[in-house]
Amino acid sequence: MRFNSFLWIILFWSFNAYGQKQSLQDLLKNEIKDFKGDVGIYVYNLKTNEEVAINADTIFPTASIVKVPILVGVMDKIEKGELEYHQKLVYRDSIKYGGSGLMQFFKDSVETELSVLMSLMISYSDNTTSLWCQALAGGGQRINEIMEDLGFEHTRVNSRTPGREEIWKVYGWGQTTPREMAQLLVKIRKGEMVSKEACDRMYRLMSNVFIDEYSLSVIPPHIQTASKQGMVNASRSELVMVNAPKGDYVFYITTKNNEDQRWEDDNAAYELQRKVSRILWEWFEK
Repeated sequence: MRFNSFLWIILFWSFNAYGQKQSLQDLLKNEIKDFKGDVGIYVYNLKTNEEVAINADTIFPTASIVKVPILVGVMDKIEKGELEYHQKLVYRDSIKYGGSGLMQFFKDSVETELSVLMSLMISYSDNTTSLWCQALAGGGQRINEIMEDLGFEHTRVNSRTPGREEIWKVYGWGQTTPREMAQLLVKIRKGEMVSKEACDRMYRLMSNVFIDEYSLSVIPPHIQTASKQGMVNASRSELVMVNAPKGDYVFYITTKNNEDQRWEDDNAAYELQRKVSRILWEWFEK
């Protein structure tokens, strides 16, 4: 009887010891191992410098997350005095583009302003205003030059960008890697993009996102986040900075070649985003 008790103590200690040694990288790898598709994750804690990289330098489609580089391009024009944040504009329904967003339902010749375009582009992932902002920023070629100047090798706008027609067929509107897009948001958070004032404005815009049913849904509602989501049939992605009590952390989770291409709430990629986000919150706030 005493031997059995001793054996249970040894087994209990071994189990705990194993649990304590399991890293965040191991937890995330275990979570994604059965996903039917390709997954990329990059995580970085700005306070502790803890980092997780899983296919973090692999190129994935951005879908609507390309609107973050477009936002940077617009802010660069504003900083140079070539545009104004509250600049008056006139909407013409000839530029209407379907999919997500609200401006496609505006009446022709309605007056608006650049700040509205930028807000709709980020908060509601509005496609019409995003394409308009891309043009105002100088087009995909100019935005790509900015990304290259910042040291981002793979983050690019493809759609409506001369010379990128073939790669557009592969990745769609934009492309990036988990590491690069997360680092782009880190630069915005630290005020290292365009100017400190420009970064503050971009961060405020990214902190008012309507789409909060995936990674954001498992983060307590009183915690500020800055984020952008991107979705097409075979690829779902999310970029999130969490201003957590114990320190800011950023993560980018992206998928491609997804078997589950449904647009239901229980889509496998959406479920994965929620699970990964929960693991990160519990890990950093434990």
